[in-house]
Amino acid sequence: MPQTSSRIFDDIAKLMQGAAGAADGMRREVEGVMRAQGERVLGAMDLVQREEFEAVKGMAIKARDENEKLAARVASLEAELARAKG
Repeated sequence: MPQTSSRIFDDIAKLMQGAAGAADGMRREVEGVMRAQGERVLGAMDLVQREEFEAVKGMAIKARDENEKLAARVASLEAELARAKG
């Protein structure tokens, strides 16, 4: 009877390994489907990619800095013109 018991345990172990392998395969399949669905939803939302956002952000910062410099220059020229007239 000991061999029968051992064989039953071996069969149970094989069954458990098979179930674990199937569960892992199912997990990977679900992850793949969820990732594809998520990408599809994000694609439909017309979102900007991070690289594009950072590029435009950099351009906006540069434009703001240039605008501030030009505003200071205009103020300086206006003050100079007022002194020259006055």
